Amino acid sequence: QVQLVESGGGLVQAGDSLRLSCAASGRTFSNYAMGWFRQAPGKEREFVAGISAGGGAIKFADSVKGRFTISRDNAKNTLYLQMNSLKFEDTAVYYCAAVSRVFMRILTRVDEYGYWGQGTQVTVSS
Repeated sequence: QVQLVESGGGLVQAGDSLRLSCAASGRTFSNYAMGWFRQAPGKEREFVAGISAGGGAIKFADSVKGRFTISRDNAKNTLYLQMNSLKFEDTAVYYCAAVSRVFMRILTRVDEYGYWGQGTQVTVSS
């Protein structure tokens, strides 16, 4: 299994940038496909971005495409989410997720991931 800890959240103004990190420990990080999800108050947890185990395949939700970048450093067992041009609508708790099985596509559903971090709050003021 793998343990995940997110960090980097905070309070920023619209238009600002923020980088989230997800530190992984336990079984080999490079064997896991990873994803970022977010959950705003009163809403369901939703897919933000995903990346394959080797980093060769990436997918973004339409709402963040062109503004967010997902990356991973397998040597450091760390997943990143670079968030640029932040909007008020990006306000949410952001979660890091991992799945150990190999797939031919980037997983986008909450129930497709087996491991989750505790989340980090991102608040964007207008």
